[in-house]
Amino acid sequence: MTPAGTGPGDDASSLGAGRAARPARKQVLLRLDPAIHDAVARWAADDLRSVNAQIDLLLRRALKDAGRLPRDAAPARRPGRPPLPPD
Repeated sequence: MTPAGTGPGDDASSLGAGRAARPARKQVLLRLDPAIHDAVARWAADDLRSVNAQIDLLLRRALKDAGRLPRDAAPARRPGRPPLPPD
């Protein structure tokens, strides 16, 4: 068994030709009350997002509203597939 992020397919070469490597995203185990998870899941479905993307959006909004969003934070990912690189 290999540690997370060191197995086959986890390096930049596995991203495909012409695609730049993105900075690694942190993985977090989050325990939620089932009712809270269900509410977030319904909200995410209404907005055509995954639960993970919805939680990311909510955390970013909360940090921005509190004046705590770091200036160097990566911009939120846009929905859909990333654009293809120019040929």
